[in-house]
Amino acid sequence: MIRQIQITFDARDPRALSLFWREVLGYVIPGPPGVDLPEGADPLAAWDGFLEQVGVPEAERNSSSALEDPQGRGPRLFFQQVPEDKVAKNRVHLDVRAAPGLRGQERMGTLEAECERLVALGAARVRRHEPDPPMEEGFIVMTDPEGNEFCLD
Repeated sequence: MIRQIQITFDARDPRALSLFWREVLGYVIPGPPGVDLPEGADPLAAWDGFLEQVGVPEAERNSSSALEDPQGRGPRLFFQQVPEDKVAKNRVHLDVRAAPGLRGQERMGTLEAECERLVALGAARVRRHEPDPPMEEGFIVMTDPEGNEFCLD
């Protein structure tokens, strides 16, 4: 039997980090339980209203956030607030497939363009690994706004 997974991020600012990853992956913020969001509605505003309605104190309203694949194929991402900062290299990281099927300079050019887009969103570039056929196609190591390492692959 195949299992579904959820990937959980510890974060200082769950809302901001989820907004970054939403832009990276093209995911969506799901609406609150029992709330049908009309087309074009702001899910964050819906969450703010829902949390106020159920009595969550304002200071606790950024304790978590989530993202879902709008096509229902990818894993759900969950962001939970933790008091401590990230202090070491993460032991699991995401590989963002930004250039599937491309090779050589076309691949690296596509990865560089995506790297520039993500840096403008708050990511940091760490290093580039050049293609080394037949085993390595090339990739770019980056960190998200809270320092979590990931690769553009």
